[in-house]
Amino acid sequence: MTFSNRTHALSTLNRYWIILLPLFFVLGCTTKTGKGEQALSSKRIQQVDFSQVKITDNFWSPRLKSHVTTTLPVCIDQIEHKTGRIRNFENAANKSGEHSGIFYDDSDVYKALEGMAYSLINYPDPQLEQKCDEWIEKFAAAQEPDGYINTFYSLTDLNKRWDNMDKHEMYCAGHMIEAAVAYYQATGKRTLLDVSIRMVEHMMSLFGPDKRHWVPGHEEIELALVKLYKVTNEEKYLDFAYWLLEERGHGHGSKGSEGTWNPIYYQDEVPVRDLEEITGHAVRAMYLFCGMADVAALKQDEGYMRALDRLWDDVVLRKMYITGGIGSSRHNEGFTEPYDLPNYEAYCETCASVGMVLWNSRMNELTGDAKYVDVLERSLYNGALAGISLRGDLFFYVNPLASHGDHHRRAWYGTACCPSQVSRFLPSIGNYIYGLSEDAVWVNLYVGNNAEIKTGKKGKERFTLQQATDYPWDGNVKLSVKALRKPMEKEIRLRIPDWCENYSIAVNGEAIEGVPVEKGYAVIDRLWNENDEITLTMDMPVKMVQADPRVKENIDKRSVQRGPLVYCMEEVDNPSFDELTLSADTRFNTAFVPSLLNGVTTIEAVTGDQTITFIPYYAWDNREAGQMKVWVDYK
Repeated sequence: MTFSNRTHALSTLNRYWIILLPLFFVLGCTTKTGKGEQALSSKRIQQVDFSQVKITDNFWSPRLKSHVTTTLPVCIDQIEHKTGRIRNFENAANKSGEHSGIFYDDSDVYKALEGMAYSLINYPDPQLEQKCDEWIEKFAAAQEPDGYINTFYSLTDLNKRWDNMDKHEMYCAGHMIEAAVAYYQATGKRTLLDVSIRMVEHMMSLFGPDKRHWVPGHEEIELALVKLYKVTNEEKYLDFAYWLLEERGHGHGSKGSEGTWNPIYYQDEVPVRDLEEITGHAVRAMYLFCGMADVAALKQDEGYMRALDRLWDDVVLRKMYITGGIGSSRHNEGFTEPYDLPNYEAYCETCASVGMVLWNSRMNELTGDAKYVDVLERSLYNGALAGISLRGDLFFYVNPLASHGDHHRRAWYGTACCPSQVSRFLPSIGNYIYGLSEDAVWVNLYVGNNAEIKTGKKGKERFTLQQATDYPWDGNVKLSVKALRKPMEKEIRLRIPDWCENYSIAVNGEAIEGVPVEKGYAVIDRLWNENDEITLTMDMPVKMVQADPRVKENIDKRSVQRGPLVYCMEEVDNPSFDELTLSADTRFNTAFVPSLLNGVTTIEAVTGDQTITFIPYYAWDNREAGQMKVWVDYK
């Protein structure tokens, strides 16, 4: 049976965009997760860690391999040879030499190390592990006797440390903690974990209740402390994260002697539980919201969750691009007024799109609502994936939705947060495919893989899910249950993406009618046996998208989307670039072209004797230079 006109379908998207089929409007309905529906005693869903998921498909698997062969070597070469980032640690250890680069450059080294650690989980490599150990030895040697570690202050003036809240000391420490936890989980080695603990103990000796106030200018430490708490079971680290979040909005923030603290830019205008709208720097906001979500789950703070609900509505319904990118302004690398979404001037930092994935994953785990994975998927396949070239060696910092042909990826940046961010994000993609709760397995993303799911008391029971699909090129998915020792009674919840209006479900070849849908998930509740197979078939038509009329830049324009992918037109395929338009009479043809851009489904939009060729937005700027745009004139 084919289902259509779903309440959940397009509920998020239609409140911001109007989806157009070639010949008619599709009017979506609005659904909202009720406030305070459940106590936040714990996350409703636990993420199935990517270490349990082996990706096998033709879309993501080659990218994971190029991450190992190309992306990581590029980052290592930049850090060791082309910049002074690793030399800063060597100089700090030797108490000699100068600091080169910017005061937050340590963070790039830590993020690259985190990516190396994740790579070791996916693809064990003794040489890469040895490289990690060499770096960690340098970090440990650079640590001050009191536990402090930051090469900028060690090589300039330690007397000035902790004088300026915007000097990223806690930000760098947070990325070190994340790398330490990742490497400990990958190898069991705890040298960097111990270095991190000493740094946290140093910070806690200075800041906290009845001590000094501190508002980190760039959030990150908060979510990192939660990771440290989870791996050490030391509740004081969770408490410190909570204290840092609670410091905001009480007038404690200052930028020291170098300028005036802008509370809006730093998310410091009101206490975090009172936040009504997303403001300021986009990446800082994402890390803040991730920390709030983590603490909300562990501290049972429903005030935080209500704030996150409000903030999510604000960013997704009023300040998010169709690509899932956020942060429209280059002046503050962040937000301005609602619906201010320029195309050529769009900032959409790659790090911010990754942040949308991280935040929306947490929101889904807290609520069990698929709308968060819908946004996660949009940001993943479009905003974040565009941040790296198809070869894996060049990176975007800024991701505009239109270009005059002068915007290109680079091998590195003076501020290199985005290359190092991508290097740690890509190998962890498997984190977002499955979730697990007491009564259900949640299938969030459609990616070919073999996953070992641990269930039962203390994870002693296990079974395997095998997912086969050519997603995102088509909507056919086969999910097989394997390695069951005995029949299993557990729901399998399949996310029905917000772009999908018609789909069918079969179990062992037999169509199932009337499958209930809860918060965007089709719920199949039955006794599962070895080799049971679910088939999900989702129609994937081409759609034209009309922006909210309050987005002035896109009046009388349309964009094109198919499945989770936003498409764009490049001048290299369309020599009459400025003359081409879409209309209500436009017909769409699709074809998979294996030889183009590592294999993509192209879309041809035919209007009379005019044809426009569209490619996925993530793949633009991988050929000869030329113009590009997502939003096309509509006549």
